[in-house]
Amino acid sequence: MSKSAAPAFSEASEAPRASNHLDPSIDWRRIAYVTQVSRALDALEETTLVPEKKVLYQFSARGHDMAQVLLGAQLTHKHDAICGYYRSRPILLSLGVDLVEALGSSLARAGGYSDGRDIGVVFNYPNPDGPSALPMCGGVGAQYTPTAGWAQGIKFRTETLGDSEYKSAIGVVLGGEASVATNGFWSALTMATTLKLPMLFYIEDNGYGISVPSHFQTPGRNIAANLASFKNLKVLDGDGTDPAEAAALIKEAVAAVRGAEGPCLLRLTVPRLQGHSFQDTQTYKSEDFVENEWERDPLPKLKDHLVPSLMNEAEWNEIEKRAQADVEAAREKAESLPTADPQTVTRHVFSDDEPQTMGGLRGAFVAPEGAETPAPEGNRINMVTAIRKTLDHELSINDKMVIFGEDVGPKGGVHAVTLGLQKKYGDDRVFDTSLSEEGIIGRAVGMALNGLLPVPEIQFRKYADPAVEQINDCGTMRWRTNNRFAAPMVVRMPVGFFKCGDPWHSQTNEVQFVHSPGWKVAVPSNAEDAVGLLRTALRGDDPVMFLEHRAMLDAASARRAYPGDDYKLPFGKAKVTREGGDITLIAWGAMVERCEKAAETSSRSVEVIDLRTLMPWDKETVLASVSKTHRCLIVHEDLQTGGFGGEIAGVVADEAFLDLDAPVSRLTMPDVPSPHNPALLNAVVPDAGRIASKIDELCEF
Repeated sequence: MSKSAAPAFSEASEAPRASNHLDPSIDWRRIAYVTQVSRALDALEETTLVPEKKVLYQFSARGHDMAQVLLGAQLTHKHDAICGYYRSRPILLSLGVDLVEALGSSLARAGGYSDGRDIGVVFNYPNPDGPSALPMCGGVGAQYTPTAGWAQGIKFRTETLGDSEYKSAIGVVLGGEASVATNGFWSALTMATTLKLPMLFYIEDNGYGISVPSHFQTPGRNIAANLASFKNLKVLDGDGTDPAEAAALIKEAVAAVRGAEGPCLLRLTVPRLQGHSFQDTQTYKSEDFVENEWERDPLPKLKDHLVPSLMNEAEWNEIEKRAQADVEAAREKAESLPTADPQTVTRHVFSDDEPQTMGGLRGAFVAPEGAETPAPEGNRINMVTAIRKTLDHELSINDKMVIFGEDVGPKGGVHAVTLGLQKKYGDDRVFDTSLSEEGIIGRAVGMALNGLLPVPEIQFRKYADPAVEQINDCGTMRWRTNNRFAAPMVVRMPVGFFKCGDPWHSQTNEVQFVHSPGWKVAVPSNAEDAVGLLRTALRGDDPVMFLEHRAMLDAASARRAYPGDDYKLPFGKAKVTREGGDITLIAWGAMVERCEKAAETSSRSVEVIDLRTLMPWDKETVLASVSKTHRCLIVHEDLQTGGFGGEIAGVVADEAFLDLDAPVSRLTMPDVPSPHNPALLNAVVPDAGRIASKIDELCEF
């Protein structure tokens, strides 16, 4: 498209205009004031704070502002929640976010949205007395599926738990027209329409995704027109710069969702009166198009709507002056705020002993204390049965726990771990989902923020890749909101080989989750540990990756007696499964069994350590063992380059170098995908024979 061929907005301009009456249910004076405050903040940042390098990221909301403020005025339920994006400050102001907090966040000062940890335009607002703003993310489209999860949480609370306090509450997601091309949008749309969730998709269409015209995102440039025949979805479309029309459409959309009609998509066309960000000069737009955008500025239209029908010129000017004065006063206070103490920057990665303001079950569910001493019951059972039994018990004592994923319902999961749980607890607590891993994890985030305990399943490790953005956003949430929000969940995920391998179902790559701040990672090697670690995860307050090795799910060596309904294992506490004095072997998951077999056949005195959890991991036990044996061999199934064994080796080299009589060594898969033929698989995965040979090599060093 040439610069002169600007995106058209004929759909909105040709739509029937609402009558110019003043809706008496709307506080128009407040609409005018908050819109003027938004304008004053944008102007202050652009003319002063950005040039002075006090604000490092700035995204103007001019043109989007009035309609957002109108939307905020309709969010009146205590349990309403919005999730927006980087151009959503006007609706935050409309919900009541303090001006000093808003401006202090832009200045990256102490307090505010994140204590200076995140960009000031990435908002969050936990509001115990009214509508909240869920933590926004830096990724385009990442806001959709958590909002769907929040809306599903509302539905669960009202229909399953019978909580009338949530009746008529809604979830609202804000997005631009470019974001409708993302996986998150379509996944959330599928969830909202198939489940008839109380969710409003509010799409601000300014015609450009940074510099890319909207026809690259949506054929015909109008997502509302394209979704007109979508089932179970009310679709509205209009001009977001016309006060009467925008107010009427927003009111209709919110009322429809509140009235249990199901989800609604409202598209409003608005001008983006500044660049994408402060640095964007908009050279990709023609002068005529920019002039046309300013002619559509909603602020003069708002003035024409209110003067003289509601107020005179003097009152309008007084509102503008008051807004500017309030912003200037907030500036003085915000600029006086200190920078956060750098020594605090490592706090709030995990829950520790300080609960988050919003999200999770803290305060709503008091779990039994549990015990670290197992109380064995009956015969040895396999890991599948042990995990199922644990899930069963925790479902029975926690009515806010839900299990979901692809095929976890009637089928009971592809590995039969959830077999029978849907029949016992119902399809509102154990349910199948659409085929979208981003949707599975994103929905879990929203449900966790709503105070539920989501236990999503990802069928195989490789299948988690489409959900990486949601996984990372979830893990960093507590830290980047300075403990205002957290989304505790337990993600169950089979990993590794089983009889054979392949590049799609047999990946481990656990190190990716270890390298995602905020996630705890458990890799049990047997049924007893699986019970203890899973129960700790389900009663904790952090997101946990619970990795179930496929080869161990029914392995005879992994069978144990069920350790009881109270059994819990602390994270970060390894187990010495075999004591020895010549060499230390460190492993987890399926490699523990192979290390033990190698130790049994070796003529050396071998100490075997099962780490059990990788985040956190028990370096104290490892270092104590190495100081005794003076040799260290790390065995894992993952690839060698970048594998977690490198982290362990680094710590041992740093902290136990003088204790070593041989180099720290690793035995891993080579840097290749998991091969399918069993002969090829056996050639690359460490086995007991190769481990025993490596033991001899190091002991003879």
